[in-house]
Amino acid sequence: MNLSKSRYTAYCQCPKNLWLGVNHPELVEPDAARESRFAQGNEVGDLAKQLFHNTVDVTTHTVDRLDIQAMIEKTRQCIADGVECIAEAAFSHGGCYCAVDLLHREGAGWAIYEVKSSTYKSDKDDTADHLRVYTQDIAYQRYVLEQCGLKVAGTNLVRLDSRYIRGEELDIHGLFHIKDMATLVEEEYAKLATNIPLAKRVLQSKVEPAADIDAHCNAPYACAFFKHCLGDVPQPNVFDLYRMNFDKKCALYREGKVDFESLRGESLTDMQQLQVESYLSNRPLVDADAIQQYLSQLSYPLYFLDFETYQTAVPQLLGTTPYQQIPFQYSLHYIEHEGGEIKHKEFLGESGTDPRRALAEQICKDIPMGVCTTAYNKGFECGRLQELAEAYPDLANHLNDIADHIVDLIDPFRQKMLYLPEMNGSFSIKRVLPSLFPGDPELDYNNLTGCVHHGGEAMDIFPRIKDMPPAEAAHARESLLRYCELDTWAMVKVWQKLKEVVK
Repeated sequence: MNLSKSRYTAYCQCPKNLWLGVNHPELVEPDAARESRFAQGNEVGDLAKQLFHNTVDVTTHTVDRLDIQAMIEKTRQCIADGVECIAEAAFSHGGCYCAVDLLHREGAGWAIYEVKSSTYKSDKDDTADHLRVYTQDIAYQRYVLEQCGLKVAGTNLVRLDSRYIRGEELDIHGLFHIKDMATLVEEEYAKLATNIPLAKRVLQSKVEPAADIDAHCNAPYACAFFKHCLGDVPQPNVFDLYRMNFDKKCALYREGKVDFESLRGESLTDMQQLQVESYLSNRPLVDADAIQQYLSQLSYPLYFLDFETYQTAVPQLLGTTPYQQIPFQYSLHYIEHEGGEIKHKEFLGESGTDPRRALAEQICKDIPMGVCTTAYNKGFECGRLQELAEAYPDLANHLNDIADHIVDLIDPFRQKMLYLPEMNGSFSIKRVLPSLFPGDPELDYNNLTGCVHHGGEAMDIFPRIKDMPPAEAAHARESLLRYCELDTWAMVKVWQKLKEVVK
């Protein structure tokens, strides 16, 4: 079994991570976002091939997998033929295999260009810790190439430049940021002679390695096997504590302070203490005076707003940046006066077009200036409104006015006005709602009959509607509408519950 660059970096995070990934991939925690990142990564990798002239891609498939041997032979031939740049250049030596994203001929040697769909923000953000997993990856590739007799003349990391703004045409060289990794790779390279034999031993082992929970479980990224490694740890536990540093959680775990009972008397924040005590006593916290004061901020007509967005690694729309959130839909419940009828409006853009202008115009019609609007965790809605205001100056006054008059519906929970043990330190509406309305089928997202049950599915399906047959597209659009409508109806129900509490 070959050691690849992904397996090597898995080993560097934790030997158990490597072993489980090879022997028990079914234990990986489901993550729709991971699949989306994988697809976006393929698109980014394909575009990066345009960074150099005359790039030859040696990727070769059999029926259901890569034909590694064929790729190795094609790579050798390209090198012999004087090809300037090879995509997916494949090398194998002594049980170590790697495919280099871009291998570019530079002088008498070759430079490695490792392409990632993550973003470059600034040099100060590029700390050694932040770049460690990339450094390990590139150092491993350099090792394999040098073992195969190639002179490595450069080691580079290619990422999307978060500062890039899309013009009429996509500027490939503006889109990507290239970082020279030579110094960091040199430091990491010295560890390979020790690490590679150890990683191979893990690959060959029939026994799951022993590895306790520690900081590596969350660095450089959260391990997909974390729940498996927790095993029979009681629920809830120290890892559920609200906004506690992961390293501190690990320190408490090592001290045996795992369940909530053992955490009594620890140095916890007020919110963490409330989380523990509320669970152990099974008692809610209700501050009716604070809730009443919060509700006094709200005035009629009262609006409840929720956006749905999608994002692409490579910006498709004029004036947008990598991974910018593009609003394509909103739901709006509203009540015009106390005791009035609760009404609903909605907007859903056309897949395959830029939905922003039509959405911005419609929301200005649907929400008058100067009225009170609520949003749940309002930073998201305010951010989208401000971006729309920048994109469309003629609508800016109205859009900014809506943002300026938004009251956050999460505040009563985040500010400890109302807390239930079932929330377990989370104030997302997906946790608050079933806590306030246990067993209510009307408010259960799992009971939605369409194909959209959470924001990740909404984000994924909207861009694909343009390629669907008419009946499937109509079903997807209806699913999006009903999902988003439930989001704002949930906000209405939360508001009504707050009013009920202070009666």
